[in-house]
Parts: sequence; structure tokens; C-alpha cells
Amino acid sequence: MARLLSRSARQLYGSHSVMQSQQQTVPIRFYAKEAAPKALKGDEMLKGIFLEVKKKFETAIGVLRKEKITIDPEDPAAVDQYAKVMKTVREKADLFSESQRIQFTIQQRTAGIQDARSYLLALKDIRLKRGLTDELGAEALMMDALEKVEKELKKPLMRNDKKGMALLTDEFNKINQKLGIRKEDLPKYEADLEKKIAKAQLEELKKDALEAMETQKKREEFNDEEMPDVKSLDIRNML
Repeated sequence: MARLLSRSARQLYGSHSVMQSQQQTVPIRFYAKEAAPKALKGDEMLKGIFLEVKKKFETAIGVLRKEKITIDPEDPAAVDQYAKVMKTVREKADLFSESQRIQFTIQQRTAGIQDARSYLLALKDIRLKRGLTDELGAEALMMDALEKVEKELKKPLMRNDKKGMALLTDEFNKINQKLGIRKEDLPKYEADLEKKIAKAQLEELKKDALEAMETQKKREEFNDEEMPDVKSLDIRNML
């Protein structure tokens, strides 16, 4: 559970510019023994980030103390309940969903990219690093569409080329239609992604719980005790 909750910290640190270069330059006199410590702007910023992370962490713990989680990744009802609990955690602690996190990463990584080819390659890199699969083969089709447009334009396609980007968008719309992807179905795709993530996290929790119990069982004082079924564990009793 600590790993799941620590995402709030990673999100916050990842979305803050912690210090500007001039704030990192500390005069040597601050390190002299006779010099009284002074509060730096960077220190105040870090303190603010820490307090915000602390608040979000406590909010998440507050939700997990109330909601029942069954560690059974093979039970669709348990997966749905876990996904629902984690959604409540995100909403109350103001955290990103996985889709929002991906969108934020795309915006950050592609902000300075000027040509369409580098943009698509950056999207592929983001997908691979996040462990997402391209089950429909959409990436190859998108690159083929870009090749077609650039061949028609007789030059590399730049993202500020309105006419060229309109042609590429038309090609992408044809791909979406061919693959059966509709804009109105995007919320469903997001919900499906969150369920897959919820199941994967429950599988990880189950693995950790089983490993902990096996370690405990090897201790002499617990040799005669029968280990409980993972599904019977109540995380609320352990927080």
C-alpha cells in the first residue's frame, strides 16, 4: 500500500519546478560556523511541497481506513471495488488518473517538438516506457499515414503546417474508423485501463502478502500456526 500511496509524492515532485538555478547558488558564508542559518526561497518551496504531499497522503489513508479491499485479483467484483476505492482516493486527494498522467507526460515531452514524425516517435517511446501495448497496431498505421501525407507534400510535415496537419488528421480519422475507435468511447477505454491497472495492483498486493506470510511461517514460533487466506486479510486493520 505504501508503494501505491507514494505516487502522490512522485506526482507532486514531478510536476513542480523545485528550484531555479539562482536559488541553487548558496554563498559559502552560509556554511561558516558563525553564520546563522537563513531560510531560502528554495527551502520554503520544498517545505510547501512536503506539506502538500503529507496532506494528500493523509487524505488517501483516510479513505483506505474506511473502504474494504479484498485482495483477490481473480474476482471481478473485488477488482471493481478496488478500482472504485482508488478512484475515490484520487478524487479526494486530487491525484491524476493513469490516463491523466499519460496526457500530462505527453504534454511535457512533446511541447518543444516541431515535426510530426518526432512527435509520433515520442508517443511510441512514452507508451513503451509505461508498459502499454499497441494491440491494434495503430502506431504502424499512423506512421504509414504520415508517410502518405509527407509524400503528397514532398517535405517533412511540421506541426504548425495547418494544411498538412489537416490532411494527417483526415488520415487518422480513417484509421480510427477502420479500427472501430470512436471519440465518444474514450471514457470507456479509460475505465477499462483503470480496471487493468487495479487488477495488476491487486496481483502485486497478493504476491507481497504471500511472500510476507511465507517468511513469517519460517520463524520457529509460528511453525504451528496456519497462515490465513489472503482474501480474508483486511488492510484497514493494518493501517
